[in-house]
Amino acid sequence: MSIFAIADTHLSFGTDKPMDSFPGWADYVNRIERNWRKLVTEQDTVVIAGDISWAMNFTELLPDMQFLHRLPGQKIILKGNHDYWWNTASKMNRFLSDNGLDTIRILHNNAYTVEGVSVCGSRGWLFDSEEANDEKVLNREVGRLRFSLAAAECEEKLVFLHYPPVTTDTQCGEILSVLKEFGITRCYYGHLHGAAAALAIDDTVEGIRFQLISCDRLRFMPLLIK
Repeated sequence: MSIFAIADTHLSFGTDKPMDSFPGWADYVNRIERNWRKLVTEQDTVVIAGDISWAMNFTELLPDMQFLHRLPGQKIILKGNHDYWWNTASKMNRFLSDNGLDTIRILHNNAYTVEGVSVCGSRGWLFDSEEANDEKVLNREVGRLRFSLAAAECEEKLVFLHYPPVTTDTQCGEILSVLKEFGITRCYYGHLHGAAAALAIDDTVEGIRFQLISCDRLRFMPLLIK
């Protein structure tokens, strides 16, 4: 029984916005499925760190979630900046239940115990900003991350964010502060693609090991993390 992670699946079965035209993304859905089935068993868990689907609503989302549901293992999903379908936890849980998608769980102000560790996280935020709205969003995401970490039941906590809390040229001090406060030693994030991935940090910063897990960075192969 293992834990895997990946981010930015950008599924679009219910919309007409495939990623195949972008460099390196050709046939990406088949590559995700093929690699997933090679590695992941029904006893494993896969965390998907945001930008899961291009859907705008639950109707468009359903075929993407059915695709994930059919793949082996349990899935824990969190919000990305392009997950416009994301809603309240109660509405999302009802959507999953009503459609029999019982292998998918929402990471939203909560935590899950998996293989003796706590899986925690939130969307996060990319940078400090002087814009009032950005400051409000940042404070909200800091609060959600704190709620998630406070809900953890295990000493070891793995954190998953969509936005990178640190890059080669900046860092989100508020997010980083929370990670340090809770003694986090491993943090996985997505969001960065193509040329932007050059800004990624796959290294230890202030005692925390950070790793980019966007689909294209991982060559569309879920990453074994435990």
